[in-house]
Amino acid sequence: MNTPAHLIFGMTAFGKARRPAVTAAAFAGSLIPDLSLYLMVGWHLQVLGTPPEVVFGQLYFSDAWQSIFRIDNSMILWGIAFGLGAMVRSQVMIALCGAALLHLGLDFLLHNDDGRAHFWPLSNWIFQSPVSYWDPDHYGNIAGAIEVALSLLCCGILWHRFKGIWMRGLIVTLGAAEFAPFIIFAIMFAGP
Repeated sequence: MNTPAHLIFGMTAFGKARRPAVTAAAFAGSLIPDLSLYLMVGWHLQVLGTPPEVVFGQLYFSDAWQSIFRIDNSMILWGIAFGLGAMVRSQVMIALCGAALLHLGLDFLLHNDDGRAHFWPLSNWIFQSPVSYWDPDHYGNIAGAIEVALSLLCCGILWHRFKGIWMRGLIVTLGAAEFAPFIIFAIMFAGP
């Protein structure tokens, strides 16, 4: 899934009005599994000038990058942290880890040939889902449309839940970030 959708879903599932620390934890938990990817891609594209086809065609699948993804995308590690948070009844830890687990569960189901080893350190196995959130050869056109629709529905729920101007600004920004690529790709790939 696209990162804005993860943020929207994580805040919908675990964010709480009038509990900014819990909502911030839900936001962070939704982002952390993708954060290493953004940092490494940004470093290579913006600082080192590595061509995008090398970044996404070679480095993404390299052992070095995958070893990092194994850690921040481990359902095992996040599950242990969630359990510990639940044991001590920490709403912040539950929101952080719950949002991360939601992110990973959705990624598990929606990555075809670009998945990650979600069961590390027990296994390096990578599930190859028959459905991709982006690849039209694996129902990406359908999954992408559903993702956008559910994201916009969740934005409505968040809008109703959060009344503050900053949160509403964030909701609009995330909704636009999720919806804009859908429109751009539809225009780019529309037939004559």
